[in-house]
Amino acid sequence: MKKIAILTFLLICLFAGPSFAKLNVVATLPWIGSIVNDLGKDRINLTVLVKPSQDPHQIEAKPSMILAARKADVIMYNGLDLEIGYLPLLVESSRNPKIQPGKPGNFDCSRFVTVIEKPTAIDRSLGDVHPLGNPHYHLSPRNIRNIVEGIAQALSELDPDNGDFYKANAALFSARLDEKLKAWSQKPLRGKKFISYHKFFEYLANEYGFELVGYIEAKPGIPPSANHMESLIDLARRAKLDGILTTTYFAKAAPDFLSKKTGLKVIVIPQEVGATPAARDWFGLMDLVFAALS
Repeated sequence: MKKIAILTFLLICLFAGPSFAKLNVVATLPWIGSIVNDLGKDRINLTVLVKPSQDPHQIEAKPSMILAARKADVIMYNGLDLEIGYLPLLVESSRNPKIQPGKPGNFDCSRFVTVIEKPTAIDRSLGDVHPLGNPHYHLSPRNIRNIVEGIAQALSELDPDNGDFYKANAALFSARLDEKLKAWSQKPLRGKKFISYHKFFEYLANEYGFELVGYIEAKPGIPPSANHMESLIDLARRAKLDGILTTTYFAKAAPDFLSKKTGLKVIVIPQEVGATPAARDWFGLMDLVFAALS
């Protein structure tokens, strides 16, 4: 009787196993992981490579990342060269045929984005310019809606048995976004003017009508000179500004100095899902962003 029970169990595992196999998804950034988790829920195994506190420009490949990539059915990333310092090495070193460029398991979220700030010329004297355009689009509700649809389609193609599940969750995400947009549209942002540390808020500014009139980084990725800081102080004296925008991973010294000299408040905005306890998912992050800017 015991042997029959064991055999029955083994047969159940044999025939039921593939149906319960979860899709192994690797996401480079927390915001991507948040969206994938909303769509995949218990049908996926999710690994996120970068911590919320880390500057995405400064990530280096680690053996644990290569191991995760080796096991992945799909790797989903920001694109626009934001991961250029580590992602190509991960994909190549993984020797995983599923996630190589051009394969279904290699998913570039930026394919679904209307990209802004594509430079007409590339010159290292201009600083750390992104040649494919501004990669910080994850604060753009308009682009996120398109990315969610793209991720749902990709998951459905990789895991057809759960395709309806992924697409239904994408529809729920979109409906929730519709409700949030009503609240966010009431925020008094149009016409506000800010100095920003980095070109991080341009997509959101375009969609909600506020202006970024100066940058603490005179050139992307390059710390400000004394002369540049003086020019920002002069700008603040001449124009009516609403604050200095920065994120949790940029150094505090320059924004605090500028605030002391001008009286402008420093507005520290969580840049990623998980950067603060309240930024539990992408919607939580965006609620905090709008609250900080208002």
